[in-house]
Amino acid sequence: MTTDPVPFEHEIEPVSHDLVGILSAVEETAYTWDLVTDKIEWETNVGCVLQLAPHTEVASGAAFQLLIAPEHVGQRHDAIAGARTPEPGKSVSFRVQYRFAPAGRRSEKSIWLEDHGRWWAGPDGTPVKARGVIRVINDRYWEEQRLLFRSDHDELTGQLNRIRMTEALGAVIGRVERTGTPCAFLMAAVNNLAVINDTFGYDIGDEVIAATARVIKEKLRGGDTIGRYSSNKFGIILNDCGPGAMRVAAERFMKAVREATIRTSACQLSANISIGGVMLPDQARTTYQALSHALQALERAKMKRHDCFMAFEPSPVRETARRRNINIADEVISALDEQRMVLVLQPIVHSKSELPAMYECLLRMVRHDGTMVSAGEFIAVAEQLGLSRLIDRRTLELAIDLLKKDPGLRITLNVSSLTAGDHEWIVALHQLTGGKIDILRRMTIEITETAAIHDLDQSIAFVKTLKELGCSVAIDDFGAGYTSFRNLKLLAVDMVKIDGDFVKNLSKDNSDRVFIKTMVELAGSFGMETVAEWVGDAETAKIVRDAGITYMQGFHYGMPMLHEALPRTEAA
Repeated sequence: MTTDPVPFEHEIEPVSHDLVGILSAVEETAYTWDLVTDKIEWETNVGCVLQLAPHTEVASGAAFQLLIAPEHVGQRHDAIAGARTPEPGKSVSFRVQYRFAPAGRRSEKSIWLEDHGRWWAGPDGTPVKARGVIRVINDRYWEEQRLLFRSDHDELTGQLNRIRMTEALGAVIGRVERTGTPCAFLMAAVNNLAVINDTFGYDIGDEVIAATARVIKEKLRGGDTIGRYSSNKFGIILNDCGPGAMRVAAERFMKAVREATIRTSACQLSANISIGGVMLPDQARTTYQALSHALQALERAKMKRHDCFMAFEPSPVRETARRRNINIADEVISALDEQRMVLVLQPIVHSKSELPAMYECLLRMVRHDGTMVSAGEFIAVAEQLGLSRLIDRRTLELAIDLLKKDPGLRITLNVSSLTAGDHEWIVALHQLTGGKIDILRRMTIEITETAAIHDLDQSIAFVKTLKELGCSVAIDDFGAGYTSFRNLKLLAVDMVKIDGDFVKNLSKDNSDRVFIKTMVELAGSFGMETVAEWVGDAETAKIVRDAGITYMQGFHYGMPMLHEALPRTEAA
C-alpha cells in the first residue's frame, strides 16, 4: 500500500513522552535531521540508548558521522545524504546497519545500530529532511552480523578486506578535506613470504600473514584501521597523524613484527615488513592517489633493505613518465578500436642476389593527424600494461590480410613473449588462415631469444605447433640473450636472426666478425638459415656475405614501407 508523499517542508510533530518511554524500553531512539542545515533533533533518550559519553556532540549530521566506524561511513551516507530521486518532494525509505563508537573512534568500545526511516527530496531530488529510528541490535541479530562481518573482513586475517579498507580510506580522505586535520596511510608488506612459501608451503605462509596482521593490529591506536590489500600487503589508516608521527608509527610496527615469534603448525618463525607511507590530504586527495603513492613509497623501501620505512616523495620525473604511459596506453587502445594500426614491410634479401626473399612486418600506429608512430615508441609500455596480446592479435589479422591479398608475398612476423605461450593466438592463426597451407607456408614467426629461454619447454612446444601448421620459425635478436647452443638445437627453429649490435660495427670490430662466422657455422650444422640485421652499407654487406650469411636486412636494402608502395614482391 502506498501513501501520499509528505512535502519536504512539512513540520514533523513531536513524539509524545509516552512513546519515548516505549522507545527506551526497546533500546530505540528517534531523530529528525534537517540536511540543509545539518541539524539533528533527537528524542531525550538518545544518550542512554546510544551509550554516549557525557557531553558527546551528536546535534549535527557531521558530528554523528564521526562516531560511525570508518568502514561503514559510506553505507549510511549512501543510504540518506548521498541518495537521489527524480521526483521532487517524494519520500524514500531507508534501512542500514553500521558499527558505532559511542566514545569516539579511538575507543575500543563499539555497538551495532540499525537505522531506518524515510527521507524527503527537495526541488532538485536530493534529500533535505530525514526522519528515522535507531535501535541497538541485540543478540537475536548477531548471526546476521556475523555474516555482515564476513562480507567486511578478510577471511584469513580477520582484518578489513580490500573493498572495505578502500572505502574506509575514502571516508577518511573526505573527512580530512573538510576538517583539515592530517592523517596518514601506510602500505606494509611481509618481505620474506616467498622464502617461507617455498620452504614450508603456502599454508604456513598464510599463518605468517595472519600472525603479522595481529601483531600490527595490537600496535594500533584506538580508531586507527588496518585492512588486507593483497596477498602480503596491508593498508593502515592512521587518524590525526603528522609526518613525524607517521614515521614513529611505522617504526613501531616494524619493530613489533621483527621481534615477534610466530608460532606456526610447522615451527616457530619470524617475519619482517617494509612500509611506505603517504600524508593525507597534502600528498593524496583521492583513494587512487593514496594507494598509488603508498605503493610507490613501499617499492622504494623494499629496494633499500628489508625492514625499512620510506615516506612518499613527489617526483616530477616519475609523474611525467606516469602520465606519458597513461597517454600512450589510451592512444594504443584508441588506435586498436579505430583500426589505426597498420603494417609496413622491410625487405629481407638473399645475400647472393640481393633480391627480396621475404619482408618483415613492422607495426605502426597512425595518429589522427596521419603521422605514423613506430612500435618502439609504444610497445614496451603496452606490454607493461598487458596490451601485448591485443596488439599481437591485430598484427596477425593485418599480416594475414596482406598474404591473402598478395599470393607472391612471404613475410616474417614478430610475437611477444606472452603470445609465445598463448594457445588462443594459435587458434586465431588457424581460424584466420582457414588452415590453408599456401598461406601458412609463406609465414615465418619470430620469437625473441630472451622470450624463448624464459620458458624453454613452452617455447619448444610453441615452435613445434607452428611447424606442424606449416609456418617457419625464427629466433630474433640472437646474441642479445644467453641462449646456449644446446638450447638453440632443442628449439629446432628454421632461421636465426643475428642481433644488429653484432652487425653494425663489423667493419671496425674484429670480435664481431668472429661471432658472425661462428654463428653461421653453428646454424649451418643445425640446418638453420641465418639473417644479418642492421646492414647499413655495402662494406658491411660484403663482410656478412663472405661469412656465409643466408639473408641480409637493413636500411641499405630498403626502408620499411606500406605494401602498396613496394616496388615488387617476389617469392623465394
